[in-house]
Amino acid sequence: MAATPPRHRRGKPPSKSVGKSVGKSVGKSPSKSRGKSTPGGARKPQPRTPQPRAPQGSGNRAPRPRAGDGWIYGRHAVSAALQNPARRLERLMLSREAEETLAQAGITPGISPEIRALQEITALLPEGAVHQGFALMAAPLIEPHLEDVIAALPAGDSGLVIVLDQVTDPRNVGAILRSAAAFGASAVILPERRGAETTAALAKTASGALESVPLVRVTNISRTLDTLKAGGFWCVGLDAHATQSLAKTDLSGRVALVLGAEGSGLRRLVAEHCDIRACLPIGPLIDSLNVSAAAAIALYEVARRRA
Repeated sequence: MAATPPRHRRGKPPSKSVGKSVGKSVGKSPSKSRGKSTPGGARKPQPRTPQPRAPQGSGNRAPRPRAGDGWIYGRHAVSAALQNPARRLERLMLSREAEETLAQAGITPGISPEIRALQEITALLPEGAVHQGFALMAAPLIEPHLEDVIAALPAGDSGLVIVLDQVTDPRNVGAILRSAAAFGASAVILPERRGAETTAALAKTASGALESVPLVRVTNISRTLDTLKAGGFWCVGLDAHATQSLAKTDLSGRVALVLGAEGSGLRRLVAEHCDIRACLPIGPLIDSLNVSAAAAIALYEVARRRA
């Protein structure tokens, strides 16, 4: 059995691939696994990633509001938004049953609701929206900067973030946010361009997690990985062609899980900026996993190690 390869120092070229291919995962990427195995399967003593240093603050940069059409719908998404003091509420539409549901849950809206029939609420929302009698117009949340997210982590905190490379489906990102909240991730990071917009569909799929897990938009994913490394993060890219499974990968300390779009996978430069690449072994009947499913499995694996 191949052992977990040692982590190399940041800036040092990676070493040769380990072992034989262990399976397929989400996406595709022209990559090879990095690192060397050690005799007898033992993990070789190794220099760890540099100790986290506090990144520079945001200075005078203005906070950026998230994109979106303003409407949030669905019981869980609206309930979470109503309980988020950072939300500026503008208009709340409820069915009579939805109003009773909020009352039973002990949630007092900070805005007077408009009680409407289900069909009236449906007419305000995108076609096919499953709103359950809940619709809220709210200002976008203020989006934090990456440096501020890193600086907010307590010294010595293990830390866990998700980095998404060109994942454009709002429902996938919403599902990943939900898993991130469930397994204790501090943020979901995605590019300003070729990244999913913060739509009502994203908020609905996130099932309230949009209010608790920051979405951080960045200009360049490769440079972002360098910033995370400077903050003490070990960047692990999920790659269908990696020769090492995630289960055999060092996931201690601060970890950034990097996932690419389903089908295309990680871009070459992004893959090269990862400290290591790992796969999720799957059976031969399925070629790849949906990116949100792969993210949930990877997040669970990190959480399981830390339990």
